[in-house]
Amino acid sequence: MKPDNTVTERAQIAMMLEVCAQTKPGNVDRGHDYEDTWLEHFLASTILVKPAFDRAWQEKSRIGACIKEAVLLTNTHSGGNTHFGAFILLMPLIMGGDIPGAQKIIRATTVQDAVDFYEAFAHTAVRVNETDGMDIHDPKATALLREKGMTLYDVMAYSAENDMVAREWTNSFALTRKAADLLHHAGHGRSAVSRVFLQLLATEPDTFVIKKLGREAAEETCRKAQAVLDDAMTADEMDQWCLTAGINPGSIADIVIAGLFVALGEGWQWDC
Repeated sequence: MKPDNTVTERAQIAMMLEVCAQTKPGNVDRGHDYEDTWLEHFLASTILVKPAFDRAWQEKSRIGACIKEAVLLTNTHSGGNTHFGAFILLMPLIMGGDIPGAQKIIRATTVQDAVDFYEAFAHTAVRVNETDGMDIHDPKATALLREKGMTLYDVMAYSAENDMVAREWTNSFALTRKAADLLHHAGHGRSAVSRVFLQLLATEPDTFVIKKLGREAAEETCRKAQAVLDDAMTADEMDQWCLTAGINPGSIADIVIAGLFVALGEGWQWDC
């Protein structure tokens, strides 16, 4: 019988499994890198983030500070931000142990959590909508958070309409739950991860793609993913289409990581 992984290790394994899956059209995987961000950068982040994950599990509070620490720890390589969205999802899951526990954690967030989160955001190159009313890079943003008394949950609710990762905080981690269920249905092992990535991508317009290229590009990406599932094109053909079009479904990848964390805690196995 295999020993159980710790909660921290489970989060690290989830990050590792997502990036090593092949093929995930448009994203870094074991088949290809981006010019400035490589598979090794993602794998380095899974190792470097451990102290922040340990702190989250041990303290079960100060979620904003834990996200900020994770960003700072993983910004020490030249590949830039690799997992910011994943940290937003994983930190409450680590603290709570599962989805119900995570929901309790996020409801208890504070204004200071929101301030720490905004400071973390300033260290990333994450794309935001031009129509967003609160500029993450504006030094006055944290003062506005304090003035309005906005907790980190409030910040996520504010962003939920345009950001599917933030939306997980307000809809009971619905897509995270769906990803975990799909993993259980797909069976154990490596191939399940890439299949679940495609299944989510086929039905959920990726908000990272929307922010970069618009909704039509995201919806066309959904149609391409469904074509792969229907065997009307190959995953490699879709991957090349995404790379040519500059399409990077990064938010779906973050949700797959969260789904892996949950599924692993429920007995799903990757190395059977």
